[in-house]
Amino acid sequence: MSRDHNTAEAYRNNRVGPVLRASSITSGVIEAAREDNPGKEIRVDDKLAYVRIDTDGELILRRATLEDTLGRPFRMSELEVNLSSFAGRIETTDDYVLFYYKKTL
Repeated sequence: MSRDHNTAEAYRNNRVGPVLRASSITSGVIEAAREDNPGKEIRVDDKLAYVRIDTDGELILRRATLEDTLGRPFRMSELEVNLSSFAGRIETTDDYVLFYYKKTL
């Protein structure tokens, strides 16, 4: 497979989600992603310095779930501080962060 073909395929996916710096919240975010998105395959790509968490189309992370998985109160701004990048569009509130595509490919 040529490099150009791989690049073209990368643009034809609908994967969305956060890219987090490795930190104390990373494992809790992974667990919350799985709990908040039932029935979806959550892919985790751990690169040591950062972790890419993604799924097809839409991924939501709820504050309440993050509080449960981390075992402590959590403010969504704490997620934003650890967010080095993301795939898709993003909608943030005090209660959730939603990664999505408005139009799928």
